[in-house]
Amino acid sequence: MDFLLGSDDDGPSRRRSRGPSRSQRRRSRKRRTRQRRKGFAASLIAIVVVAGVLGGVGYLGFNWFHDVIVPKDFTGAGTGEIIVEVKEGATASDVAQELEKQGVVASARAFVNAIGAAGKSSSLQPGEYTLRKGMSAEAAVTMLDPKNRVLNRLTIREGLRLSKIFTELSTATGKPVEEFKKAAKKDLGLPRYAKGRLEGYAFPATYEISPKLSAAQILTKMVDRFNQTAQRLDLERQAKQLGYSAHEIMIIASIVQAESGNQDDMGKVARVIYNRLSRNPQMNLAMDSTVMYGLNKYGIAATHADLKSTSLYNTYTRPGLPPGPIDNPGDHAIEAALKPADGNWLYFVTVDPKKGITKFTDKESEFWKFREEFNRNNG
Repeated sequence: MDFLLGSDDDGPSRRRSRGPSRSQRRRSRKRRTRQRRKGFAASLIAIVVVAGVLGGVGYLGFNWFHDVIVPKDFTGAGTGEIIVEVKEGATASDVAQELEKQGVVASARAFVNAIGAAGKSSSLQPGEYTLRKGMSAEAAVTMLDPKNRVLNRLTIREGLRLSKIFTELSTATGKPVEEFKKAAKKDLGLPRYAKGRLEGYAFPATYEISPKLSAAQILTKMVDRFNQTAQRLDLERQAKQLGYSAHEIMIIASIVQAESGNQDDMGKVARVIYNRLSRNPQMNLAMDSTVMYGLNKYGIAATHADLKSTSLYNTYTRPGLPPGPIDNPGDHAIEAALKPADGNWLYFVTVDPKKGITKFTDKESEFWKFREEFNRNNG
């Protein structure tokens, strides 16, 4: 009946089922509170760290995006002066990189955007330009206009001797004449038939000369211009058809250039030269221009004393052509030497040098009459 009435054996069992005491429950609550606080703090710290990382990434991303869309750019016209060279074949991107490298613009991208907006990406021309450091990309684009190139524009006239060309180049560039004399002995790209002599192959034309070009580079430009003309005229092949070398044609062209009163006479002067050379026995050229060159003198008529010169260029006393060109002929004179006019003339006299009037004949008696007319016109 004990299970009905109960017994002492149930006492301890009941006491164990009563649960934790109040103090235990208080301690447990405090422990849970501390744990919740620690968890909240850890979460808050994690949130702050994540927010910081995201903020940093966002800032960097914004700056990157801003630089791509709105690249760095200076403002204003800049300060000082700097020479920037736009090389042959350079693109707008190439120029932009160079401008950024030299501190002209803040970023290559800014320049590319500015020149694109101006519609000038494909209009950049080679040359040297004066710009400033720290200038806006838009201002740099404006200053890269072809009209602002730093250069000297020099026209070398037909028929000038090399010594005179050196003087004019020196005046235009400020380089000493001696520099050009030394440069003339360097490898300038002369054709093999020039035999290393520049006289006759410094082509007369208008040149744009940059201050940075050396004397050798300037002379090379002139030789390059001759080579272009020689190729266009097919000089070597046509010379061979005439029975002459290209060098001999250039000698003839130089005499044609020196002796002609005007361009229309060039073909006739060339024909006189060929007619004299083809005579049997050969007739001396007897050209005053070659005599004067050999004496390093200028003038249109040699004196009796001049004609006694022992120079290799005295075509009064020496048969055939002189050893080299006596000036630097232009394309019209070269064309005349390659395609002389038809005629049997053996003589000519520029009877009126001021008006450029030249008379031609195949008779020696008429030649002397022309000489008298020349003397009257020239006192």
